Amino acid sequence: MNRVGIGIDVHRFAPHRKCIIGGVHIPHEVGLLGHSDADVLAHAIADALLGAVALGDIGKFYPDTDMKWKDMNSMIILRDVAEKFRELNATINNIDAAIIAQAPKISPHIPKMQEIMGANLRIRPDQIGIKATTSEHMGFTGRKEGVVAIAMVSVEL
Repeated sequence: MNRVGIGIDVHRFAPHRKCIIGGVHIPHEVGLLGHSDADVLAHAIADALLGAVALGDIGKFYPDTDMKWKDMNSMIILRDVAEKFRELNATINNIDAAIIAQAPKISPHIPKMQEIMGANLRIRPDQIGIKATTSEHMGFTGRKEGVVAIAMVSVEL
């Protein structure tokens, strides 16, 4: 049975943090704030995948109230979600995602994001579509206060 899921994640910028998006450290004067490494793209994709198979969201499995997950690498989340899929005999058909950020520049990093996330999800990089856009200087992303990621997935269950 073909199923779809959607995930959305938002993180604000903060000083003294790394800017990790899609498993890639992107040089930037500020990073993303969160309980984990705040990888907005990985979180949106994980939520979309979990939602597609009705397992909930990453907060259910990795609550920000548990210090065990403090500063965690979000690729651990993707590997764990991939394992949950294998347990259900589910497969990922494809992932399509959009990152909304006025800064930093995302496009040059997309191939590496596809490679890293594909390896962690055990799918081909060409099964992961990633687009980047700005919000034309409108809203909190336009003011360079944070980043939004939206992901849609198609899975077979």
